[in-house]
This record gives sequence, C-alpha cells and structure tokens, in this order.
Amino acid sequence: QVQLVESGGGLVQAGGSLRLSCAASGRTFSSYAMGWFRQAPGKEREFVGTIGSDYKSYYAESVKGRFLIYRDNTKNTVYLQMNSLKPEDTAVYYCAVGWTAAVVTSPYDYWGQGTQVTVSS
Repeated sequence: QVQLVESGGGLVQAGGSLRLSCAASGRTFSSYAMGWFRQAPGKEREFVGTIGSDYKSYYAESVKGRFLIYRDNTKNTVYLQMNSLKPEDTAVYYCAVGWTAAVVTSPYDYWGQGTQVTVSS
C-alpha cells in the first residue's frame, strides 16, 4: 500500500517562507516522479511543480523562481521550498506519486491527504 504524508503547512505572512515535506512509503520511491499540486477554495486543483526520477524539475509559471522542489531518495521524501509567499499561494497543497513528471493529474496514482498553507497579507 502506497502512502504519502505531507507536513509543514501553516500560517505565514506575505514574503515569508515555508517548506513542505512529503514522505512516501510502499513503493520504490526513486523510480517515480513526485508532483505538487494545490487547491484553493472554490477552485480546481492546479499544478505547482514536479520532479522526475532523473531529478529534473518543472514549475508552474506562477511559482517559478519562488518555489523549489527537491527529493531525498535516501529518506523517500520530496520537499517543496516556498519562498516569497503571496496571499494567492493560499491553498491546500497535495503531493502525488506517478510514473512521469507531468503537469496534469492523470499520471499520478497516489495522493497525500493535503496540508493547508495560508499566507496573510
């Protein structure tokens, strides 16, 4: 059984930073892509970033230059470092594991429970 557990969310002021973690179990972590998505109230889930098994990463335009994804295969964990946070970054953030580093949700077959990030102005 694959499990993904996110942590690190919280309340932060605009301009601040947070680091989210996603710990995976039940799969050979290093062989798969890990993605981050977010969903704000009343909006659809949207792509934030992803990192492949080859360590190549891709980002949504809205977070490029502010967010960084990296992975530690020895800990089966992927991280989302979020800097220069804006109120519009407020959302529930989800990590997911899939067979390719995609910007859409379909290749990801397991999802975490989500962690709330709130950015105050």
